[in-house]
Amino acid sequence: MKAAELQVNRPAGKAPGWQPVCVCVFLALAVLAVFGQTARFEFVDYDDRENVSTNQVVQQGLSAQAVGWAFTHAQVSNWVPLTTLSHMLDCQVFGLRAGGHHLVNVLLHAGTAVLLFLVLRQMTGSLWRSAFVAALFAVHPLRAESVAWVSERKDVLSGLFFMLALGAYVRQARQPSRAGPVAVFLLFGLGLLAKSMVATLPFVLLLLDYWPLGRLHNGREFLRLVREKMPLFALSAGACVAAALAPGLVVMNAQRIPLPERAGNAVVSYAVYLGQMIFPAGLATPYGNPPHGQAVWKVCLAFVLLVAISAAVMAWRKKRPWLLTGWLWYLGMLFPVIGIIQISADAAHADRYTYLPGIGLAMAVTWGVADWSAGWRHRRAALGGLMMAVIGALAVCARIQASYWKDSQSLWTRAQACGSGNYMVLNNAGNLLVKQGKLDEAIAQFRKSLEIAPDYVQAINNLGNALAMKGADEAAIAQYEKALKIRPGYTSAQINLANVFLKQGKLDEAIARYRGIVESNADNAAGQNSLGQALLRKGDIDGAMACLEKAASPGADALAGWFNLGGEFLQKSNWQAAIVCYRQAIKFDFRPADACASLAMAYVKKGEIKQAMDSLQQSLEINPDQISVQNNLALLLATTFSPSLRNGAKAVALATRANQLSGGGNPAILHTLAAAYAEQGSYALAAATARRGLELAVEQKQDALAAALQEEIKLYEANSPLRDAPQ
Repeated sequence: MKAAELQVNRPAGKAPGWQPVCVCVFLALAVLAVFGQTARFEFVDYDDRENVSTNQVVQQGLSAQAVGWAFTHAQVSNWVPLTTLSHMLDCQVFGLRAGGHHLVNVLLHAGTAVLLFLVLRQMTGSLWRSAFVAALFAVHPLRAESVAWVSERKDVLSGLFFMLALGAYVRQARQPSRAGPVAVFLLFGLGLLAKSMVATLPFVLLLLDYWPLGRLHNGREFLRLVREKMPLFALSAGACVAAALAPGLVVMNAQRIPLPERAGNAVVSYAVYLGQMIFPAGLATPYGNPPHGQAVWKVCLAFVLLVAISAAVMAWRKKRPWLLTGWLWYLGMLFPVIGIIQISADAAHADRYTYLPGIGLAMAVTWGVADWSAGWRHRRAALGGLMMAVIGALAVCARIQASYWKDSQSLWTRAQACGSGNYMVLNNAGNLLVKQGKLDEAIAQFRKSLEIAPDYVQAINNLGNALAMKGADEAAIAQYEKALKIRPGYTSAQINLANVFLKQGKLDEAIARYRGIVESNADNAAGQNSLGQALLRKGDIDGAMACLEKAASPGADALAGWFNLGGEFLQKSNWQAAIVCYRQAIKFDFRPADACASLAMAYVKKGEIKQAMDSLQQSLEINPDQISVQNNLALLLATTFSPSLRNGAKAVALATRANQLSGGGNPAILHTLAAAYAEQGSYALAAATARRGLELAVEQKQDALAAALQEEIKLYEANSPLRDAPQ
């Protein structure tokens, strides 16, 4: 142990100063070369909708209210407030331009790779071994899922803070200070807020105390080092509890796999990740659970492999301590996501889970090869060539792997090619076909998925959706009821079933279903919105408004429903119900310019001209060049009977602008411009403008407008203004 410590604890800084800088630049450029292509990628239909592209709260950017929401709401069953805030910041900077979101992931990953190199070099004093480990981390194909997937921001963000915490700990170990433990604690806390998987950091620090820091020599020192890290262990435990309380993270329903199957899958997954680190072929997402668990022979073979490796590293721990540190780093960091505690109903394992755990294997192998080759005659040249060959090959493979994330079609096509029996992939491919309008093909995919996993409720629910879109309502209802029989609290199926009842005009059945959803979860915004819409259709405006007050953050689909429902009520002359709908859409910034304009029309029909003018003005403030809105506001300003509301000058300005934008060939706009001139007292100009409008109306066969213009010309020739509001 003493000899090993003398080898690895050399002061970092023996190499020329330019070499570490060159390594950092190389790592950053390598990451950019492999993953820079993602700046042209789209969001994918795999959690990106829920996390960013249709999440109305996230899209509004950072604010005090948004910060509170991020800390009190889970994102796709994950409590990751710092990651959520980073998505909000992206939306504030880039909007929904997916390339910007991807580029942030790339920059975070590059920063983590550079920090890994710097921290390893500081700990071990070895420049090139540290550089190789960092390069493996930077460009390994297993990194593609973490970097090229916007929703996996939590990996790259938590990884950055993990490395910063390691760096602060190494500095504290070498140069103790009062601020050191505080810095480690705070950086660790930020990492946990990005993703709770970094909860194993205190365990990793103990491993680093053993090697390469050389702080652990006996049991007494071990207890002292554990006590030193008690605040970190406490923080880790608190974060784990908070994460476990996020609804849906830990599988507790009918899809929970029995413990023996979970244990078997965990053993096999450890071995699978080992194989993927060495030979990263056939990578895809997701890897579904075998319907009847892992084969016994696979479990036994993997178990023997893990035991053999563990025994070997224990036997060599004194002469080669890096093997034990690297191996336990790998085993320990993977443990929270290895499946003993089931956090996925469907995935056996995932590439993203290796993001930080894989570093331990890279360290063990790199230092092991360096030790094994110590007697080679041309060691420097041979190892240098081997390093470049490995890094180059991995970089090419990683670039190809990342390219599969460019859009949903590429992602699921790749997944199907890598796993024809993966029921999750078949389900997701079916969802893509639904979006493309290929309903028959989608239904076939969902049925194939269910042939493999008959109780897969997502596929059952999606099959119901596809059938409903085809108009097969009764068949869709049967699927939703089947899904609810398997998972009674499955909200998506409950809402979809209620939606079909609503579509069929069965308001009481729909309302009963929606009430069941919100009674079990009062914070379910989609349920509250749907219940509100159903109550509004039934004429219960007070009940609908009560639901709206509880729906604090509806998604885009729910808000689109309010917008469209407002249009239905306009057509049915139910002005008050339309006003309620459009107000709800505007409240959460859903197409606010359109909603404001539509709200104005409802106010006009109801006779509330002042409110109509305010809504039209609000619409123009959002989008100033809306021709129809300019025209409608100008007409109200010119023709309303209330003298306090009329404004001829503003009406002329708006109508003139609308006429310019339309090219001067719209008779309805000329009709408005003529009325505006008349309100200003320019009757000759009003009459001339109205005559031009009349000519166009006749040419375009707009008979009603032509008749109205003929009467208005008589008014203007008699020096009388038009006093009439649009209907």
